Amino acid sequence: DKASLCELHLEKPLNLSETRILRLKMTTPTENNCTILISTDKASAVVQDDIIKDLEQPVLSVKIRAIKNAITLLLSGEPMPRLLMSVIKGCLKEENKELKKLVKIYWEVACKYDAQGKLLPEMILVCNAIRNDLNHPNEYVRGATLRFLCRLREPELLEPLIPTVKACLDSTGLGRHHYVRKNAALASFYIHKNFGETLLPDGPELIKKFIDSETDLCSRRNAFLFLFNEAEEGAINFLNSNLEKVQDYGDGFALLVLELCRKVCRREPSQKGRFVRLLIGMLQSDSAAVCYEAAWTLVSLSSAPTAIRAAASTYAQLLNSQSDNNVKLIVLERLDVLKKYHSKVLQEVLMDIMRALSSPNIDICKKTLSIAIDLVSPRNIEEVVQVLKREVVRTQEAGMEKGLVYRSMLIQAIHTCATKFPDVADNVVHVLMDFLNGEGAMDVILFVRSIVEQYSTLKSLILDKLSSCLHDMNSSSVLCVALWVIGSYCDTSESLIKAFNEIKEAIGQLPLEVTQCGEIPEKAEISATSTYTTKNVILSDGTYATQTVASAPAVTNSDQNRRSCLRKLLEGGDVFLGCALGANLTKLALRAMDIMGPGTTQAKQIQVFSLKVLCSVAKIVQSCPNSQKGAFVDCAEQVSLCCRLLLDPSTRESLGEVFLDGCRESYAALLSREKAALAMAESAKIKTAVSQPDDLINIRQLRLGGSTGPGDLYDGDDINKATGIDGENDGRKGRIYQLSGFSDPVYTEANVTVHDYDIVLEILVINRTPQTL
Repeated sequence: DKASLCELHLEKPLNLSETRILRLKMTTPTENNCTILISTDKASAVVQDDIIKDLEQPVLSVKIRAIKNAITLLLSGEPMPRLLMSVIKGCLKEENKELKKLVKIYWEVACKYDAQGKLLPEMILVCNAIRNDLNHPNEYVRGATLRFLCRLREPELLEPLIPTVKACLDSTGLGRHHYVRKNAALASFYIHKNFGETLLPDGPELIKKFIDSETDLCSRRNAFLFLFNEAEEGAINFLNSNLEKVQDYGDGFALLVLELCRKVCRREPSQKGRFVRLLIGMLQSDSAAVCYEAAWTLVSLSSAPTAIRAAASTYAQLLNSQSDNNVKLIVLERLDVLKKYHSKVLQEVLMDIMRALSSPNIDICKKTLSIAIDLVSPRNIEEVVQVLKREVVRTQEAGMEKGLVYRSMLIQAIHTCATKFPDVADNVVHVLMDFLNGEGAMDVILFVRSIVEQYSTLKSLILDKLSSCLHDMNSSSVLCVALWVIGSYCDTSESLIKAFNEIKEAIGQLPLEVTQCGEIPEKAEISATSTYTTKNVILSDGTYATQTVASAPAVTNSDQNRRSCLRKLLEGGDVFLGCALGANLTKLALRAMDIMGPGTTQAKQIQVFSLKVLCSVAKIVQSCPNSQKGAFVDCAEQVSLCCRLLLDPSTRESLGEVFLDGCRESYAALLSREKAALAMAESAKIKTAVSQPDDLINIRQLRLGGSTGPGDLYDGDDINKATGIDGENDGRKGRIYQLSGFSDPVYTEANVTVHDYDIVLEILVINRTPQTL
């Protein structure tokens, strides 16, 4: 709304290796103001004489085209002093609304003063034309003219129009239509704002009477805008006398009221109590914008649990009622900030917040889960886990666009919950293990592995479930982790025998027959001999012949259908899975010897079967074309080591303990380091104190009236003190706004500096192109 001319200073042309700062500064009031910017390349094709000729034509379309060209040329910097009188003679008597609108734009950009700074004589005719439009019988013309007055900065032109502007505020006179009254109130505001007591000294009293009798929402809002900026006490008095009616005054009025609350409470914190009840009432508004603004205003003014609870409930309601994803993300950002200081209050609305997981947008779900995990407590952990389990099951639905990524996020969230609250691990681990045969199975098996290590009470149940799921797993990497868990944690005779039987059943009959690495042999069984059919046929030359056809029965591959995924992968030449299988069967055999004794029948069975599997894996390694290179050599050495452990008692005695317990201990150490790193990250979030014990304490309530000091708080000081930002560099970082993408040919960012009434906008432009700009 503050119209002032912006000058663009460019020191040198930009090239690839140079960077310059573009500064836009607010100019002095003596310079011409500009409220319109138009970019065009056609301005140089038109000259002043052509425009004057077109304005003299009686055709309306020609005049419209001419006035458009005149506006474009003036904005391009062409003076055109002879054009003003031609516009007055050719356009002021026209009643076309489009032309009137264009003429008003021309008055904005045209030069109204001579070289000595005096108003041009022709402006008397312009002023008279504007006054005629203000008295025009058409409401649109009057309203558009009043809107045009908001952009005028020439007091000599405005002074003769003041009585007519006041008359447009009268609902029984020129302001019979609400469109005229709302623009008259807005014009009064800008006139009083720019020229104060000079042109409209009785403006506040006039607007106070106007707003008391006004019934139109837009007109009342513009009148309140006048009082809010020019007569704040009058705005507060009107608000106090109409507190119960604020909800009926519209969204625009409510947003102004909220801004007034923030302004007054920032200046006089003791006034917060008088606005809290009003803000809580605004939380029930039908407008989402009003509810949002009222919520964060209430949080900024009061930290009472009742106010925080009301604001959090409003945020949760907006989160679930708005369909715009950008609105949801903004509300989630507010909830994230609120969570840092009022987490206990937000725990009460956690379930309402988690309803946002139904959104198809993955960013919203990610932010919601991040907030929910931080708000989990012993009181709501059961409900949170139930919601997460339901969402995991829902990811199996066909056509779900966020299925795999979303499931991975849910599994991580459940993992975090189980780490914080061990009591819920039993409820979720069995549900997640149903997903070991689909997408996201790797996340599930890693979660199961950590649960088995961290919670020994759940180990037996998880191992039983994991052993029974071996037949369904279809991923080689998942099977490797599952076999490692079974081989490392089966330390009782019951679990060991059950796991061995399940693995033996999944492998099937030995040996594994692979003719070449990666090629599965054909094992089709012919169930009957071929049958022959003889029939007579007619040849192409018309003679008869006898044709005998041999038809073979359909080839059945029953073994192919009955084979488990583990066997299919092994026969397909998966060497690394075979090595993992052999190593973990060796662990089971060694542990069976320790628990049951090396001479028992069951231990011997496990030992013999493990050796058969190792021999089959060795054949798979040898069938690979590159068996003597790279990782295949390591696989062959590992198979050889496992065989020595099973057959050589001296090797078993020296390496058995390391083979059985070394990997498990290493994994436990890894989990300990991860937990320590997580604890350090959490402690790093706690900010250090920015105030020292001997710092001065400023109590504004005890300060003498009118006195100022270093403890005065202005617009941004509260935020700076709360966030700990201090110094030139830190403050500058917070005011930098990126205007283009990092990969754009020309990168641009802006830095806004506000000091009292001096506003400086610094724009950094980096030219990455080889051309000079």
